[in-house]
Amino acid sequence: MSKRNTQQRRHNIITDLNAQGEVSVDSLAKQFETSEVTIRKDLAALENSGLLLRRYGGAIALPSEITEAKTDPLSNEKLLIAKAAATLIRDHNRIIIDSGQTTSALVAELTNKKGLVVMTNALSIANEIHALENEPTLLMTGGTWDANSEAFQGQVAEQVLRSYDFDQLFIGADGIDIKRGTTTFNELTGLSRVMAEVAREVIVLVESKKITKKIPNLELGWQQIHTLITDKGLAKEMRTALTEQGINLIIAEE
Repeated sequence: MSKRNTQQRRHNIITDLNAQGEVSVDSLAKQFETSEVTIRKDLAALENSGLLLRRYGGAIALPSEITEAKTDPLSNEKLLIAKAAATLIRDHNRIIIDSGQTTSALVAELTNKKGLVVMTNALSIANEIHALENEPTLLMTGGTWDANSEAFQGQVAEQVLRSYDFDQLFIGADGIDIKRGTTTFNELTGLSRVMAEVAREVIVLVESKKITKKIPNLELGWQQIHTLITDKGLAKEMRTALTEQGINLIIAEE
């Protein structure tokens, strides 16, 4: 069985599961004309990727409170920022995509990249990566589900991250403190810092309207950040202030 056929079968299993709510090993084996051992391996792999929950004799869909994603349409600024970020990714790179709307927009820009390894802590992003035709290798942090960030957090996730090394981290921010770095409403900042530790290049994706927005919790200091990508709405004086922090500033434009 080729990798293409395996991936297609697993994609179809997820499609059936989302439609029906649950599936059985026996029915899947008959449907795909393969052995129950193969189906059990499929379900185990999909569970490890955070795409379903196995139960005796089959699997069930993930609870809606975990899988429900924000439905706000992506702004043009987010899409342009994602396009600019994708130009920094080379074939066969090992990357982390943190949870968030702007970072999730990056997934659609990966379709022409070859041999990628992608780690994420967000189920919505994992589902989008799993559906890509170029089939990046998908890794998930696992850990404790945090409803506020709609992603996995905690010590287990941090331990998983420390088992790998990555070329690039793509991470968003709730705000930018010109003097300190990225800021967030979420008090759980440990995982973001571990992501930065295990990546050789940290790339922040943030809309210009969030820059100078006052938010209490420091997430990443400037010493941890290599590149910041934002939109052309950034004021000239802010451009100067950001470059003075020693980072590579990229303005995404049409």
